[in-house]
Amino acid sequence: MNIFKLSYSYLKKSPLNTGLNILLLALGIATITSLLLFNNQFRNNLIQNAEGIDVVVGAKGSPIQLILSSIYHIDSPTGNISLEETHGVLMNPMVAEVIPLALGDSFEGYRIVGTERSYLTLYSAEINEGNFWEYSKEVVAGAKVAEKLQLSVGDSIISSHGIEEEGASHEDSPLIIVGILEESGSVLDQLLLTSVETVWDVHDHSDPDEDHEEEEHEEEDHHDEEHHDEEHHDHDEGHSEQRTKVSTEPMGFMTDDNLDKELTSLLITYRSPIAGAMFPRFINDQTDMQAAAPGFEITRLLSLLGIGFDVLRIFGIILILASILGVFIALYNAMKERKYDLAIMRTLGGSRVTLMAQILLEGVLLVLSGSILGILFAHFGIAFLSGSYQQAEQFNIDPWVFLPEEFLILGGAVLLGIFSALVPSIIAYRTSISTTLSK
Repeated sequence: MNIFKLSYSYLKKSPLNTGLNILLLALGIATITSLLLFNNQFRNNLIQNAEGIDVVVGAKGSPIQLILSSIYHIDSPTGNISLEETHGVLMNPMVAEVIPLALGDSFEGYRIVGTERSYLTLYSAEINEGNFWEYSKEVVAGAKVAEKLQLSVGDSIISSHGIEEEGASHEDSPLIIVGILEESGSVLDQLLLTSVETVWDVHDHSDPDEDHEEEEHEEEDHHDEEHHDEEHHDHDEGHSEQRTKVSTEPMGFMTDDNLDKELTSLLITYRSPIAGAMFPRFINDQTDMQAAAPGFEITRLLSLLGIGFDVLRIFGIILILASILGVFIALYNAMKERKYDLAIMRTLGGSRVTLMAQILLEGVLLVLSGSILGILFAHFGIAFLSGSYQQAEQFNIDPWVFLPEEFLILGGAVLLGIFSALVPSIIAYRTSISTTLSK
């Protein structure tokens, strides 16, 4: 007697009940697994992307908004801070390193970040193709941005004002892709990186007198085509030579001529742990800026999200319990319909243990099928969401990572299947051949 074929035949005999129980259990398992996958990777990405950053200094506003916009690039900045204001931060003896950020523009929805090479060093970023920027208006693309937008070295892009695609375009200030980063699994994969000077130059308006002089020069050259070609060639070479070379020194743009410029925020590393208690208080109380500690704000954010996660987790558990109850009821009712079948199987040589094992196996197959389907639902669901929402991409949620806890879920499913079929299997074990057939 093949109990596997027998169990499968009984399950196939009632496709509606079987399908409903499997689907109900799959939804519950999918909810639990999705939360497990998202929470695990989300928490890890929050921590990894904030490593090496002790505090973020920016314009006053929401501390969480400052952290989200400056470290994870998933929210609007709280505002800008003047370069003159940052001078006191640089001179503070509690500060070991400062990484400036100048935000505000984007390309095809991906953010353009003006910064320094130290920002790339923070995430151990390496060039896969091309070079790092050396001049103003040169851009290095993150690996996933380049892949998604099919960017390559030498491409020209037009940035848009703001962090949405609908912003006004800076058509008079094209940017050149000079490098593409290797994939690092960090927030850099989703960014377009350039110098702070580039962000300033893009937003500076050209001098009308200079534009007028260029127009007159072009009209004069137009009279002689050959002379025009030579002059145009010379103009291109002159433009190449006149590109502004950006400083590679930390905060090298901090000059008297730039004190009227603005930054969005500063990523700061302390010189000693004791600064964590003193520096934020100094910034918040004695300046027009605010200081937000990533560790504190991440904990606060996770606690806020934890409430929603708990609600969804409870909902998933309710679905699982309801499906287990459905399996129990289905098998219990089946015993009433199969009592003559069980008695005949006994007369044909089937033992009590065999009948009991067949019912247990039926319960296990039901629950295991629902669990496997639920885990697949979870992974495909996260793959869909991470591919549909650009903000989800910022956290590099990999839908095809299988956690050890998922195998525990499958093991628990087997136990639940055995538990749900325990009472019906005991009924099968106690089935009396003579009593049943005499009726």
